[in-house]
Amino acid sequence: MGKTFGEMIEMYRDVVKRFNKIELNEWNAQGAMIELAKQVGELSKWVMYKEKYYAFEENEETVNMRLGNEMADVIAQVIRLADVYNIDLEKAYIEAREDEARYLDSRGV
Repeated sequence: MGKTFGEMIEMYRDVVKRFNKIELNEWNAQGAMIELAKQVGELSKWVMYKEKYYAFEENEETVNMRLGNEMADVIAQVIRLADVYNIDLEKAYIEAREDEARYLDSRGV
């Protein structure tokens, strides 16, 4: 494992290039947002299974694997959306965490 955030972004960009060869339409912001909403729904479903809201006869290992897979799919769609808008997601993430740290510092925590 042990990939950097930047390496994971590049890994997904390579996957997108391959999908672009077989998908019917080029993905824009709208397509990325629809897919992101779909993936969040899938993640929500597996959280419901994990928290025992749904009757489900699957072992915990499988549920955890599906949870991780859906979390990764959500991240992938955020990467795709960032690419549509030419946002450096790694830089944006660092800046957002630094903003939070400054705010917490200002609150004395």
